[in-house]
Amino acid sequence: MNIKPLGDRALIKPDREEEVTASGIVLPDTVDKEKKAWGTIMALGGGEELKKLGLKTGDRVVFEKWGGEEVKVGKGKDEVEYKILPHDKILAVME
Repeated sequence: MNIKPLGDRALIKPDREEEVTASGIVLPDTVDKEKKAWGTIMALGGGEELKKLGLKTGDRVVFEKWGGEEVKVGKGKDEVEYKILPHDKILAVME
């Protein structure tokens, strides 16, 4: 299934959360882990404001933690989580 964001929105695959702390403690799935605020752009809409940012598919970006909408694609272990974010929730490009 392909997802094509509309207007000034980007489809972002957030980076996976760490499941082991720096000291080696494994965090179970029941622990409320803070969502990461960076990820990879998978698709871009065709909006004018988004074009002005000069983003492209594959860019790693920093985005607002609680912005946008979460979308899950697939089932079971093949399920992938994405975020659809408006252009103004994307804060920076990581170089």
